[in-house]
Amino acid sequence: MTTAGRTSEATGAGRAAPQTALLVGGLVLLAVVAVISVGIGARSIPPADVVRALLDYTGTDEQVIVRDIRAPRALLAVAVGAALAVAGALIQTIARNPLAEPGILGVTAGAGFAITLGSGLGLAAGQAGQFGWAVLGSVVATLMVAAVGRQSPLRLVLAGVALTAVLTGVALGMRLMKPDVFDVYRFWSVGSLAAREQAPLALPLTAIGLALAGALVLGKSLNALALGENVAQTLGAGVGRVRAVALVLVTVLSGAATAVAGPILFVGLIVPHLVRRPAAGSVPWTLGYSMVLGPILLLIADIGSRVLLPTGEVPVAIVTAFLGGPMLIWVVRRYGAGSL
Repeated sequence: MTTAGRTSEATGAGRAAPQTALLVGGLVLLAVVAVISVGIGARSIPPADVVRALLDYTGTDEQVIVRDIRAPRALLAVAVGAALAVAGALIQTIARNPLAEPGILGVTAGAGFAITLGSGLGLAAGQAGQFGWAVLGSVVATLMVAAVGRQSPLRLVLAGVALTAVLTGVALGMRLMKPDVFDVYRFWSVGSLAAREQAPLALPLTAIGLALAGALVLGKSLNALALGENVAQTLGAGVGRVRAVALVLVTVLSGAATAVAGPILFVGLIVPHLVRRPAAGSVPWTLGYSMVLGPILLLIADIGSRVLLPTGEVPVAIVTAFLGGPMLIWVVRRYGAGSL
């Protein structure tokens, strides 16, 4: 091996070591936040008792609360947070647009509208029905936005915002016209993790897990795509194939997350920007960090949703909107409309 080759390998290993340490530290922080989240509620449970309930179950009242209610809710927050964050990182990479996010581009609204429509027609009953309609709505919304805004990144965002407004308004009108049919979807339509832990989650969680694994596998090809289409083609990456697979992954991740938790915006916008610097421009590291930071962000937002009001819970989507609004303004001011 040449001296230059050995130097390149050493440089790569030198960069990977702190990134790996940061990822491990993020996983430790995720575990700590998850334990804190499980302990917070109408009945506070100390972290030591939470860990004991998870590792040494004896059937006390506190342990039943931990194992049967709060731990599944925390697991749901981890899955949904990872799905939305990775979907945002993927769509920002393939669109090369710092404002791209499943919620902003209409993907989440498409899933929510499809579930509302399917329930009105009596075809979205059960877990499989809701998941299928959510994915279908995400696909249609993605195709519509891509068809209208493919010529420029700014046009892509504007098309997504317009489609989101239209679909959200139509879905709201449908729920108001038939309140008896859509009563069960009112709280879901805001975006919340409350009362979701008892629902059968095997199908959407499996889909999210497989899509996250697929994103990691696709990471190297996306790394080449992030350098530009010409460079990617020179490196042997099939640009069209990579984009198509990435869009499929975005659709599955967004559709599954929306099906189980409702439309939750801005997670896919906030997280990729927070991890971009430590990832040093590497798409695989961006995806890996997003899988960790996304759950942390949503768990923190879920904790906030439980403690902000003394009279009850705030839907977690409202908390993420408060966090995401300033982030959106910051991104626009930093990059400017001319570069979007």
